[in-house]
Amino acid sequence: MIYLDNSATTKLHPEVLETMLPYLKEEYGNPSSKFYLLAENAKKAVKIAREQVALLLGCDDDEIVFTSGATESNNMIIKGVQDYYGRISENSNYMITSQAEHPSVLESFRYLEERGTNVKYLEVDSFARVNVNELTEELKHQPLLTSIIWGNNEIGSLNPIPDLAQRFEKNNLFFHTDATQIIGKVPFYLKDLPGIRFLSMSGHKIGGPKGIGVAVIRKQSKEIYTKLTPLLHGGGQENDYRSGTLAVHNIVGLGKAAEIAHKHLNENIAKLKELEEYLIALLSENLGNKITFNSDTENKIPGLISLQFIGVNNELLLKKLSPFVALSSGSACSSSKPSHVLTSAGLPLEEVRQTIRITLNPNISKSDLDIFRNIK
Repeated sequence: MIYLDNSATTKLHPEVLETMLPYLKEEYGNPSSKFYLLAENAKKAVKIAREQVALLLGCDDDEIVFTSGATESNNMIIKGVQDYYGRISENSNYMITSQAEHPSVLESFRYLEERGTNVKYLEVDSFARVNVNELTEELKHQPLLTSIIWGNNEIGSLNPIPDLAQRFEKNNLFFHTDATQIIGKVPFYLKDLPGIRFLSMSGHKIGGPKGIGVAVIRKQSKEIYTKLTPLLHGGGQENDYRSGTLAVHNIVGLGKAAEIAHKHLNENIAKLKELEEYLIALLSENLGNKITFNSDTENKIPGLISLQFIGVNNELLLKKLSPFVALSSGSACSSSKPSHVLTSAGLPLEEVRQTIRITLNPNISKSDLDIFRNIK
C-alpha cells in the first residue's frame, strides 16, 4: 500500500526514532528536577529541541511552548487570550475567525460564544481563503484576537498570512495562525513577521511523534512576555504557560524532526511540487472528464490535492482503494461529517461527497504514483 494521507499524519522519520529511544530507556529523568545527572541531561535535551524548533520557525527559543499538539495549542491560545484580556480589555467581547478553520479552532470559538463572546466568522472564497479587504475593515472594531489558518488542511489553499500580519502589526492587534499544515512545506521566518503574535503546529505532520506540538507565543519585547491564562494549571512549567511534566522523548523527537525539516526545506518543497505536477498530469490523462480539481494551482500547500471523482461516493471509493492506497475525504478530525471547508467554499453536498484528498510525501517516487494509472 502507498501512503498518501500525509495531511492526517506522517511516518516517523528513522532519525527521529533513533533520537527518541534513549529518552524512553536510560535517559528517563524529569527536566524539572535538579542537580543529578538524569535531570540535567533531560533539561539539556529539552533546551536543544527548543532551539531546533525555534530555528525552523524563525523565532526566539523562549517563545516556544511545548504542548500535546496543535489542537491543544489552538485551544490554549484562543481561550487563554479571551480569559486573560477579557477582564482588562474594552474589546474582550469581539473576536474574528473564518468559516474554513480547523475544527479545534472553530470549536474553541463556539465554546467562547456560548459564554458571551461575539465571534465573527468570515466567509471564504471558492478556495477557502478569506477576503483581505473584508478582514481589514473588521479591524476597525478592534477585535481582541483574530485566528486565520495559514494553509487549509483540506483544500490546500494558502491565506495571505504575511500580508495580514503586516496589517495586524500596524493596528497593534493580536493575530493567531494555525500553521500546522505548512511547516516544512512553506518557507517563513517569524522574526520577519512580528504581526503574528501566536502560532500553532504539531510534530506528527513533519515526521515527528504524535502527542507533541508547539504554541508559539511571541514576546511583546525582548524581556516582556505576552500574557494569557494557561489551559493547564499546576506546576508552572513552560514559562508558566503550561503545567505538566515535559514529555522529553516526544520533545526530543520533535526537535530532531524540526532540524531535518529545516535542513531539507527547499529540497522537499521542490520534490513535492514535482510529484504534484506529475500526479495531476497522470490523473488528467487517465481519467479526463471523470474528475475535477477543487484545489487552486497557485498559492497552495505543495503536495496537497483535493479532487472530485464525478458521480462516485468518496467513502465507497476510499474503501475500495484502501488495500492499495491510503487516502482521505478530508480532515481526520471531522471525518464523520461532510466537509465544512468545502461547503463554506460553495460546493454543494453532492460534490462534497465525491471529493477525496491526496497528500504527498517527498520520500515517495513518481513510480509509486503510477498506481493511479490502474484507476478507471
